Amino acid sequence: MRATAPLMPSPENGKARSPALAVEALSKRFADLTAIEDVSFSVKKGEFVALIGPSGCGKSTLFNIIGGLLGDYSGRVLVDGEAISGAHHAIGMVFQEESTFPWRTTLDNIAFPLEISGVKKAEREARARDLVKLVGLQGFEARYPAELSGGMRQRTALARTLAFQPKILLMDEPFAALDEQTRLLLGDKLLQIQQELQQTTLLITHNIAEAVQLADRVVVMTFRPGRVKRIFEIDLPRPRDSAIVGSAAFGQYVAQIWNDLREEASKGLSASEASLAHQADNTDGGKDA
Repeated sequence: MRATAPLMPSPENGKARSPALAVEALSKRFADLTAIEDVSFSVKKGEFVALIGPSGCGKSTLFNIIGGLLGDYSGRVLVDGEAISGAHHAIGMVFQEESTFPWRTTLDNIAFPLEISGVKKAEREARARDLVKLVGLQGFEARYPAELSGGMRQRTALARTLAFQPKILLMDEPFAALDEQTRLLLGDKLLQIQQELQQTTLLITHNIAEAVQLADRVVVMTFRPGRVKRIFEIDLPRPRDSAIVGSAAFGQYVAQIWNDLREEASKGLSASEASLAHQADNTDGGKDA
């Protein structure tokens, strides 16, 4: 069980091999608020990295910067060693919020990126059916989102993103709205997909158990301004599934990460309470006036 510094490219045949994804000294301010400051880490090709931190640590800010949805920041985002700006075809995004199209069936939802790319109907349907199998939705190809469970809709959204064939999968708490049992089982499915595709994955989450269940490394963030506090290597065997959560080694990782995260979460809670108290004082002052 080791905590490490941010991964740096390793020499290979005399040359530095670039990671699939790297962020270098990222900082972002909103007016007088610094959301993240000097954040650096990387993700190797085929690696699964989870980024975790308390509310207010800038997780969503990082997600939006890496995904090209947010600009006006300092630092760099690199894909295969080349700096990028804005949205990039190598990065596919899965959001926390419901993102399926309610007027499209499961199959048509998944095929949508291929449709807008001009792929012929027969080919895109064949590729979409392969993805239906990959995410375990056989038998639900003709169903609409309203006829699916929340977990099924998220699997549909995941398959739709994978239809782009992205080099890097960027996920922002995709299972946050689901119950714990469904979350664990979908974690199993995600691990199966990642293993089969050798998909480079960066998961943004607030759930320690989810991070340890899924990741090769866990990046722990500080409270605002968000910085990298520590990076844990998760030395649990692969292939891995949710049965691992009952092991002593799993519990040790969860406890160690929580010990690091507890101080930061306490800062976030204190800041939230102070803000509520300030609002209450202003409200009372307005009534008195």
